[in-house]
Formats: sequence, structure tokens, C-alpha cells
Amino acid sequence: MRYIAFLRAINVGGHVVKMERLRTLFTELGFSNVETFIASGNVIFEAQPSDVDALEARIERALEKALGYEVGTFVRSCADVAAIADTAPAPPKGGRCHVVFMKSPCAKATKDELSKLRSKDDDFHHDRRQLFWTTRGSFSQSPVAVPFGKLVGRIGTMRSVTTVRKLSDKYKP
Repeated sequence: MRYIAFLRAINVGGHVVKMERLRTLFTELGFSNVETFIASGNVIFEAQPSDVDALEARIERALEKALGYEVGTFVRSCADVAAIADTAPAPPKGGRCHVVFMKSPCAKATKDELSKLRSKDDDFHHDRRQLFWTTRGSFSQSPVAVPFGKLVGRIGTMRSVTTVRKLSDKYKP
């Protein structure tokens, strides 16, 4: 079965990891047909069908041991990524949509934090283990970028919907 691992803390915040190294680490874990997609911690691999939570934990342990720091890992099947790409909300005209991959559905406390960040320019939707953020303009121009970024750092990792759609197109199930 083909999976995509979305990794947090790869090539941001002073952590630089070459994609060749990531491919080697995933291959050493026994995964096959390992590829990376752009240098932001998207690893595509094949493994026996497995409990996603177990895959995430296994990858996180190996990456922390090899890299020396915690790497949040969020695994989805290629079918899951296709469904996420298909259901992502359309961004406002001239705006952006981002997808936050999480381990579990939004907790009530997270939903409460998001409701405080919602504005005429920024909106949030959650669906299972994903959170969607639509914003007018760019991420960096949004007044909620900093508090939202801190929230994401606690619960998941974020990718642009454009990246998610490209992954979906390239790795159709």
C-alpha cells in the first residue's frame, strides 16, 4: 500500500535535512519505492497495510534517533490524500488555502482557539484529522499567521492545498 508521510520540522527552523537522507532513512525502515516531493518533508513510500498510528510512531522514533530531534509525522494513504484534495475548500479570490494534518480530530479547546482567530479574511474548517485554513492574501500577511502557526506547531503540520493537490495528482490510488 502506498502512503504519504507529512513531516514537521524538516527544512524549517534551522533543521536542514537533505531529501536523499530522508529517502535512505525510510528505506532503512524497510519501506519500498521511497520518494520525496519538494524539500519540505513529504515522503511517499510503500508498506504493508498497517495501522497508521503505528506507522507514525515507528517513523517518529527512527527520525528522532537519526536526526537528533523530534519530527512530528502524519501519515495518510494516497486515497486519503486524494479525498483531502477533493474536499478542500476553495480559497477566496486572490487568497490561499492550507491543510493542517493532525493525529486526531480537533479537540474542543482547539475549536475554541480557532473561533477566536476567525475573521472576515480568515476562516477554518475541520474534517476528521485535517484542518483547513482559508485566507485572503498570503499566509505571511495574515494577522492570524503567528497565533495560528503556534497552534499548528502543537497539533500538526501544514501544507498548501496546491502541494496537496499536486501530491494527489501524482500519486493517484
